Amino acid sequence: MRPNLLSSALSLCLLAPSAPALADASDEASAAEADAHLLDTVVVVATRSARSADEVPNTVDRIDREAMDRQLAHDLPDLFRYTPGVSVGRNSGRFGIGDIRIRGLGGNRVTLRTDGVPVGDAFAIGSFADANRDFVDPDMLKAVEVLRGPGSALYGSDALGGVIAFATRDPEDFLDAERRRHVGLRLGYDSAWNGLSAHTTWAAGGERWSGLVAIGRRQGQAQENQGTDRSDGALRTAPNPEEREGGSLLAKLVYAPDGRRRLRLTVDAGGDRSRTDARSARGFQSLTRATVTDLQGDDRRRRTRASVQYEMDALDGVLADRLSVQAYRQDSRTEQRTDEHRIASGGVAQRRERRFLFEQSATGLEANLERDIDTAHGLHRLAWGVELRRTETRQRRDGLATTLATGAQTPFIPPDAFPVRDFPNSRTTTAALYLQDDLVLAEGALRLVPAVRIDHYRLRPQPDAIFLGDNPGIEVADLTLTRATPKFGAVWRVGGGWSLWGGYARGFRAPPYNDVNIGFTNLSFGYTALPNPALRPETSDGIELGLRYGGPALSLALSGYRNRYRDFIESLRFIGVNEQGLSVFQSQNVDRARIEGVELKADLDGGALRPGLRGWRLRGAAAVSRGEDLGSGAPLETVDPARATLGVGYTAEDAHWGVDLTGRFTRQQRRMADPGRYRPAGYGVFDLAVHWRFAPGARVHAGIDNLFDRRYTDWADVPGVSATSLVLDRYTRAGRTLAVDLALSW
Repeated sequence: MRPNLLSSALSLCLLAPSAPALADASDEASAAEADAHLLDTVVVVATRSARSADEVPNTVDRIDREAMDRQLAHDLPDLFRYTPGVSVGRNSGRFGIGDIRIRGLGGNRVTLRTDGVPVGDAFAIGSFADANRDFVDPDMLKAVEVLRGPGSALYGSDALGGVIAFATRDPEDFLDAERRRHVGLRLGYDSAWNGLSAHTTWAAGGERWSGLVAIGRRQGQAQENQGTDRSDGALRTAPNPEEREGGSLLAKLVYAPDGRRRLRLTVDAGGDRSRTDARSARGFQSLTRATVTDLQGDDRRRRTRASVQYEMDALDGVLADRLSVQAYRQDSRTEQRTDEHRIASGGVAQRRERRFLFEQSATGLEANLERDIDTAHGLHRLAWGVELRRTETRQRRDGLATTLATGAQTPFIPPDAFPVRDFPNSRTTTAALYLQDDLVLAEGALRLVPAVRIDHYRLRPQPDAIFLGDNPGIEVADLTLTRATPKFGAVWRVGGGWSLWGGYARGFRAPPYNDVNIGFTNLSFGYTALPNPALRPETSDGIELGLRYGGPALSLALSGYRNRYRDFIESLRFIGVNEQGLSVFQSQNVDRARIEGVELKADLDGGALRPGLRGWRLRGAAAVSRGEDLGSGAPLETVDPARATLGVGYTAEDAHWGVDLTGRFTRQQRRMADPGRYRPAGYGVFDLAVHWRFAPGARVHAGIDNLFDRRYTDWADVPGVSATSLVLDRYTRAGRTLAVDLALSW
């Protein structure tokens, strides 16, 4: 670890928004929770069982329901805006959010899970196809946890960069022994996208049965920026006109015959649609020598999950004290249509219709068991489990070109002869077994947490006539591999509220279907792509050390990490020219990288310092990191520049109202692999939020983002943008915006 990282973190660090953990069902419980310190937070993602944050040898962030409400989180970028080290980009075009990254790694190298079920993959190719992972409605969540760094020892492949675990609401979040029925209504407005939203929640229950139904609806327009050029063509910087709409449904039925057993049935569904008038694409195109007169996009995305979960406590069995078993089925689908009108170089008017489809269906079963064994040497809190999952992945691109004067049609739109599949339909099967021991020694002063997971991964491609017709003579490859991923952590309470912790974690990511068997051949353009059955898994070795303090007024957590990655897969790497004279591309293991950094979180409770400061809170975080390609020595540009948040908040003693002022600070990216790439300036942006409980069961949250109307661009939004671009304002974030949520409950 380089000393300058630590000094930079300490200079940037200071404190983020007040976000006490409050539950919608009870204002009294909310007020009590408001005094909780960040180290008192209970987290699950780090060990797959509930632990206090100061007991786990990992860096974990938790965003609870009240924090989401106070920061008016209407989408994923809003959700993580005050979490340095986690970034979500916004696409300046028509495809919504961009990459979701933890400590510089993103894409499918970060596992997203909703109630334990993996969210579908992202996949993009070309200019008209981009299936992202924006399948989560924040209004349906009760909490989000982020595990930073390799998580493969508990979560397997794709947890190379970390884990984001979403937990949806349950009936018990609204009900208790005295409250048997709940009806909630939330209305929202966000000027950043002229968005209107409405969510209604119904929950009811008795001694054994309880249920919940939540329905959400939203509509709006394009995400605002600070571009001012509204002309048609490539120089346009203002957002393209766009209409957005979407909805979500969450239904749960819980049967609890006694305090030890629970059977939970869940249906979770959502989808959205956006229609974009891509005026920035109009005009003369130098690459094709054609003039685009109109381009319309129609993008739809939906996801449906059904699951059944059985939980049992106090088993008093030989193998387990507690048991949780879940079976699920999840289907996700992205469909994107593009309708383009153009005039070719010869003056021929043409209509081009393109369609992109990406689908995944996953069926899974997981069982998690826990057993406490008290011995003379210490308490063993054993956890182990199995996971089985089968995923079917399908992708297809279609196109049709029509000459308007004659009506003649052709499926050939250079460089593709449609329909095409960029990889064959694929089936992946994963079987895994994990074991973890949380060993408590010296009357709780020392915890040792070893764990290991064994994954068996199998890929079976299923080529059809479309793939084989587009790739004559190419043989697809199966892939089977077994990997063991260990980790070890330790926490030592040294006294006086201080504790030290550290750990080692191994990570891996199996070669994905689209890299093993990617394939397309275009004789007209002179290139071909070949499968690569010899791809090796991407792997990582990570070491992390930390220091924590928890006192009456102050709690803080400081950590430093270094992760070394091997065998990164580079898609479509040029490897030479074959005997037919075609340029040959193939996915290969080529990259080795190192990412290291320092992170800090702190929380200061003014009321614990002196009675006159009761209700005041200072809270914040900072992250400083750097990455390097060890092969070329070039910096890794996916690693964010240094970021920090600093916030001060006040909550009235009766918890009826409160206010938060939060600053978000980002340093300019200093280390660049490509000196010709656009490097946005550093910035500081302030947000103001207020909340007011003006009647029993009635609450309003309001916020002004970018309070001083600062013009700024975030590093996560500008992948590959040239410094000489004439449309840099296109990538700016919104100026001053207003958001308001009104929540009513009975």
